[in-house]
Amino acid sequence: MYVAVKGGEAAIKAAHELLADRRRGDRALPAISLGQISEQMALAVDRVMSEGTLYDRELAALAIKQARGDMIEAIFLLRAYRTTLPRMGYSKPVDTSAMQIQRRISATFKDLPGGQILGPTFDYTHRLLDPSLASDGDVPAPQEACLSEEQTDEPMPRVSDLIAGEGLMEPDSAEPENGGDWDEPGDLTRKPMQFPMSRDLRLQALSRGDEGFLLSLGYSTQRGFGRSHPFAGEIRIGEVDVEVDVPELGFPVSVGRIQVSECQMVNQFKGSKTVPPQFTRGYGLVFGQSERKSMSMALCDRALRAKELEEDILAPAQDEEFVISHADNVQATGFVEHLKLPHYVDFQAELKLVRQMQSEFYDTNPQTDADDKQEAAQ
Repeated sequence: MYVAVKGGEAAIKAAHELLADRRRGDRALPAISLGQISEQMALAVDRVMSEGTLYDRELAALAIKQARGDMIEAIFLLRAYRTTLPRMGYSKPVDTSAMQIQRRISATFKDLPGGQILGPTFDYTHRLLDPSLASDGDVPAPQEACLSEEQTDEPMPRVSDLIAGEGLMEPDSAEPENGGDWDEPGDLTRKPMQFPMSRDLRLQALSRGDEGFLLSLGYSTQRGFGRSHPFAGEIRIGEVDVEVDVPELGFPVSVGRIQVSECQMVNQFKGSKTVPPQFTRGYGLVFGQSERKSMSMALCDRALRAKELEEDILAPAQDEEFVISHADNVQATGFVEHLKLPHYVDFQAELKLVRQMQSEFYDTNPQTDADDKQEAAQ
């Protein structure tokens, strides 16, 4: 729209050139490579992949470089690219119980089958700046370490499944009866959003939602705005196989492996007229090592189940339309930043209206007009 302004096209071209110059920075320094971003800014890449809903580390790194480190702009770029890709089909539901674990902790049980694995985490660091990182010093090879001395090679069942085995947890999603097919999942990118939403669509929206927004909402549920007192049943990070059915072969084939973060929150539920008291779940699953996002997602998922569980809806985090309509940072950015575009005609109309209303106000309140003029003169 700025093209309509005198000299607009030339100014926009110059702005693009200036942006490219600022992106490159000091030419005396080597340009940052996509490999460096992917390997050394891995958590930023994970967030862009998760909220951009496209699992491709190289493209996410490119988006971060192009956006000069602006995460939301990078997410926008990746989303835009994603819309150009063909839809080949759907994968089978990912089995996170078969995850190749890189990190696995539980705040509910100390001793777990398979043990607890700390993995790479900031949880136990002192949050003090490390001056040694200012130089490119050698980094020692890591040691294999875990929190539990009882860790073995035995399977690592999900904590929620252990609780459900005692009949104290609501059942998980059941497999299709008689070996049938799963229902086709909803897709917010292909159909208009409508409320109320099914839980699969809500989870999709939360998974691609803004981490900061969901973090704030999750925090609000802990401060009394949602009557939620959850326990982190289990947080696990690792790699899972993505499988697709190949009709010609008659069995599923793995097409690749991706890293995901999964969180299951455990919440007490006092029961209803038809359901006995038990624990309920809040669920989060996102691309990459995005632990905080998966936890925030799980907190919001549980809060949004209030109507389903016949609980009172009293807080913003329990309001489905409020949460889902405002969670997407790309949509939020577009609506907020559109205010930078020219609104000259609209503003002139409002300027004329305010002048007219002010004139009418002073016509009916002459003393106020005199007082204002006297005050202005002083």
